[in-house]
Amino acid sequence: MAWIRSRTRTTACLSLSIVAACASEGLEGSSEGDASTTALYDTTDAADDADATGASGTMSEAGDEESSGDTSTDDGGDGDTSTGDSDSSTGDGDGDGDGDGDGDGLDCDGVDADTVACRCFEGVYANGIPPGPDYDALEQAALNDGDPDLVFEIGSHCHGTNNQDIFDIERVVFLGDSVTVGTPPTEVPDYYRSVVADALATQFGLAPPGGLWKTADPFNGTSIVQDAGDFSSCAKWGARTDDFLMGGDQIDKCFPPEKRDLNTLVVMTMGGNDVSRLAGDGIGGSPKPPEELWADVEQFVHYKRDAVAWLKDPLNLTGEVFVVFANIYEYTDGTADLLSCPAAGTAGFDENWMDPALLMEMAVYANEQYAHIAYETGSDLVLMLEEFCGRGFRRDDPNTVCHRGPGEPAYFDLTCIHPTGTGHLALAQLFLDVIEE
Repeated sequence: MAWIRSRTRTTACLSLSIVAACASEGLEGSSEGDASTTALYDTTDAADDADATGASGTMSEAGDEESSGDTSTDDGGDGDTSTGDSDSSTGDGDGDGDGDGDGDGLDCDGVDADTVACRCFEGVYANGIPPGPDYDALEQAALNDGDPDLVFEIGSHCHGTNNQDIFDIERVVFLGDSVTVGTPPTEVPDYYRSVVADALATQFGLAPPGGLWKTADPFNGTSIVQDAGDFSSCAKWGARTDDFLMGGDQIDKCFPPEKRDLNTLVVMTMGGNDVSRLAGDGIGGSPKPPEELWADVEQFVHYKRDAVAWLKDPLNLTGEVFVVFANIYEYTDGTADLLSCPAAGTAGFDENWMDPALLMEMAVYANEQYAHIAYETGSDLVLMLEEFCGRGFRRDDPNTVCHRGPGEPAYFDLTCIHPTGTGHLALAQLFLDVIEE
């Protein structure tokens, strides 16, 4: 996968998808309106626009076509935990010049064998490696920088980064949106938060949380109790990135003064509702103009960056703090078909964007910046976007860029935006792999 693209660069788009908001949460409200995410695919070569830092940094103008790519890091598309299985076939005359016949432009049997794209994603998808974030550029930027505090490395599991050595944890805090809280019809024991909490209690010798803490309160959209054992949860249905430090004030609620000196692991998903609101603002009778939509993207990314930076600042929390957060997933398997989910209309999505390339560009930029935030703050990024690619509502379409083959399980439930039990268990494994390595 090759992400990290500059908005100043014109690229070809393959596809996009922005998820609809859950009907029960809606698009309205200052920070309420939980929704999925987007997948964008950029077909430019990874090395073309990596700057001296190996990352896209801030972007000054719109107008290029980039796409978001929900390009799964799942091991080989078969639900195991191995890295992508290599494609060792010979060329079939597809003209990409890499000799392996998959059309991705990479020589995974030769010079590109050690890239993240080949190491993690070769052989996972039926139609070759979908272009995506340029994790290789960030890895190289970290090597070139020379600053030991700036690290970016995709782990051997290919489920996220390996930027932190997580140890001596005294407390675990969950922040974020409804993906972290958990939602029906998935059963409580299968929520990724429940699974991860139980595993971390064993791994770090922590007092485990009870059933009330794991259970979602359907009236408040939070866990029934905030604190239990050595665990806290301040996540809430419909939350957006401004709810970390403003709005819902999740960080302040979960970090009272008497607990700010504890070694803490922070786990979170956030951003889907921001993208959902963006998607809604770009359709209808009076869609926002592009410059206003770009300002909204920059703003919600800024809120995310501020929140992670605050958590990692020793002036705020005096104990060791480790942050692990997921990027943003999507349900259309890279097709831009917002209506592929039967319930999309109930959440306000009864049409697609007139200019889907613009929406793709905005979504990929947000996901790029999540990778940058992990790099800049020394945090870890979970590749939720990539894992869920090919497990959405177009998973059986053999022509999609994320198609993995027949028989893939559904990772999204009928609300469009929330994981099924299978999706939750997969997400739990992603977080645990990143935390444990």
